[in-house]
Amino acid sequence: MSIRRINLRDFVIVRELELDLDSGFSVLTGETGAGKSILVDALQLALGARGDAGVVREGAARAEISVEFDHPQALAGWLDQAGFEPGDTLLLRRNIDAQGKSRAWVNGSPATATQLRELGEQLVDIHGQHAWQSLTRPDAVRGLLDAYAGVSTDEIQRLWQAWRSAQQQLEDARQAQDTLQRERERLAWQIGEVEKLAPGADEWDELNAGHTRLSHAQALLEAARGALEALEGEDSGATGRLAQAHGALQAQEHLEPEFQALAEVLASSLAQAEDAAHSLHAYLRKTDLDPDRLAELDERMSLWLSLARRYKRTPPELPALLAGWKDELTRLDAAADLQALEAAEQRHAQAFLAAAKTLSKARAKAAPQLAKAITQAMQGLGMQGGRFEVQLQALPQPAQWGLDDVSFLAAGHPGATPRPVGKVASGGELSRIALAIAVTTSELGTAQTLIFDEVDSGVGGAVAETVGRLMKQLGRDRQVLAVTHLPQVAACADHHLVVSKQSDKAGTTSRVEPVQGEQRVAEVARMLGGERLSGTTLAHAKEMLGSAAP
Repeated sequence: MSIRRINLRDFVIVRELELDLDSGFSVLTGETGAGKSILVDALQLALGARGDAGVVREGAARAEISVEFDHPQALAGWLDQAGFEPGDTLLLRRNIDAQGKSRAWVNGSPATATQLRELGEQLVDIHGQHAWQSLTRPDAVRGLLDAYAGVSTDEIQRLWQAWRSAQQQLEDARQAQDTLQRERERLAWQIGEVEKLAPGADEWDELNAGHTRLSHAQALLEAARGALEALEGEDSGATGRLAQAHGALQAQEHLEPEFQALAEVLASSLAQAEDAAHSLHAYLRKTDLDPDRLAELDERMSLWLSLARRYKRTPPELPALLAGWKDELTRLDAAADLQALEAAEQRHAQAFLAAAKTLSKARAKAAPQLAKAITQAMQGLGMQGGRFEVQLQALPQPAQWGLDDVSFLAAGHPGATPRPVGKVASGGELSRIALAIAVTTSELGTAQTLIFDEVDSGVGGAVAETVGRLMKQLGRDRQVLAVTHLPQVAACADHHLVVSKQSDKAGTTSRVEPVQGEQRVAEVARMLGGERLSGTTLAHAKEMLGSAAP
């Protein structure tokens, strides 16, 4: 998953740039102020770093950055889960306009800065020129050791949060016992009052309908009797008249064919009227005034209305109110159960401590191995006899990262007592220690592209040559890009890119071009002796390039 191509448009002082990168070890050099680190800054933005309007070239509407990587087979699962289309390559794009508004895409689909950062962690490992500063931060030190040990702290942080939550619940319950008890008593009394009524889920609607029917029973009975009289009355009942009309037409349908259809309509109407009369007879048989039942309904509905007014609810809301109170009482009972809460806190504590002890064992095993590897790297960086130590001390209290306080100690020369890295006096020593750590830990990472942004500051001479050879060695298996001002490092590179700055009427712009042959010799000579090239510096540059060649 190496970087294939970087495209920039209107980024800082770059008007337009299209740069193809190769595998192996590449260096980026140029005069001070030419913008050597602009390429690294653009790459970091493409990988989700925070950006603002300051990266937009003066006078332009927006800065555009795109970075294309080789076929990301290892990221196929991540891309699929995140909803991005896989492709032959992986294309990351980021635009930032003059108002600071940012937009991003992955393989043409909109993406968030968080998604870019997740991809960046798997694609590129960047070591900055101030990498030594992170060696004084406890979180960064722990992170380096844990990465070397191949362990993740995600699970232990989850267990820590669960333990803290259980502790908080227990503490809250202890402090609120009196309040909880009063609240439980209030809820229990209210539940008891409503449970006397025992309101059913649909009971109020049924009560209402039944009461309406019984309270209007006399009118309903009279309506039913009147309808029945209209249908079956001796003199003018509808069924008798329909039967008479049907018989009259039926008797003459042999003379008038149209009567047959009309007789069928009357027969159907007669059948429906007789059905209605039958239903009315059944209704009258089963329906009576029933004043006792009406009184029962009146009393039941009065109880519903009384409780509803007391608790400021409508009657249909009473069943749900009772259920909610019961759920709340259950929660209060659980919160008041100190014994159960104490047991839960103990379980979470034991789970965290078990995981923390396992993590501590892994750290204790990895610490001397990491110290040995970094000590070995220091020997080739002008710190012969120097020593690096990874110190583990037990914390007085557990913390979210475990039980250990991790610190880095270093001694720059033989016989010196290792001291905390932040207290090493020489800035050059700090830079070299950081470089030794970067080289050591980079060999373990999964990122296929490694970028070193002037991490070689503070070194020179034979040490600088060693730095170059270390990076070249890393470039055998990965893509390595180094921003450097050291000719010894540049001479070891497989590919050489030069950043230059030009000024015209439109303003100042920066460009990046690959150099080979005599152009590369001239650039290394410039790095050796400045802008005025001499035969001596050119000869020295040729010698350096020749000796660095495989």
